[in-house]
Parts: sequence; C-alpha cells; structure tokens
Amino acid sequence: QAQLVESGGGLVQAGGSLRLSCAASGRTFSNLAMGWFRQALGKETEFLALISGSGSTTDYADSVKGRFTISRDNAKNTLYLQMNSLESEDTAVYYCAAKISYGSRNFYEYPYRGEGTPVTVSS
Repeated sequence: QAQLVESGGGLVQAGGSLRLSCAASGRTFSNLAMGWFRQALGKETEFLALISGSGSTTDYADSVKGRFTISRDNAKNTLYLQMNSLESEDTAVYYCAAKISYGSRNFYEYPYRGEGTPVTVSS
C-alpha cells in the first residue's frame, strides 16, 4: 500500500503561483509513476500531469501545458506541482495519485490516491 498526502493548496489571486506537494509513504517511491489531477465543483476529474518513476518522462494536459510543471524528489519521497499564471478556472480540489506503470491519464486507474488539497483562485 502507498499513502499519499497533498499539501500546499490555498487561496491565490489570478496570475499568481502555488506549489503543491504530495508526500508518499508505504512503497518505494521511485518505483511509482505519479500523476496530478483535479476536480472542480460539479465537474468530472481532470488529468493534469504525469511523471515517470525516475522523473525522466512527463506528460501534460493541453489546458496546463506551459503553466504547470510536475516534478519529483525521490530522495524526499515527494511529488510537486508548480502552478503559475493561475486562472479562476483552475479553482478545484487537486489530487495526487500513484501506480506502478506509467502512462494512464485516467484517475480511476490509479490504485493509490490522496485526499486532495483545495485551490481557490480569485479573480
């Protein structure tokens, strides 16, 4: 089992930045492909970014490409999401998720998921 805990969410003005963190425990972190997802009120869960276990391969949704950066520190068992140029449409609960194999953009294919951290962008 892997346990994931997100942090770093909060209230930010449009145009601002936030960095989310996801602390992992319970499994060898470098063996896990990781992803960030979000769910806005009344909407379905949306894929944001993926990163391979080594950190050498990433994938981004078009909606965040160029604004968000996914990274990981395997020595600290921590995943990050740097979010810049935030817009009101980025308001959502943000989740990290983990699975053994890299490549899925489907949140529900990830057996390990955090509880989420809320992000509110004020315009």
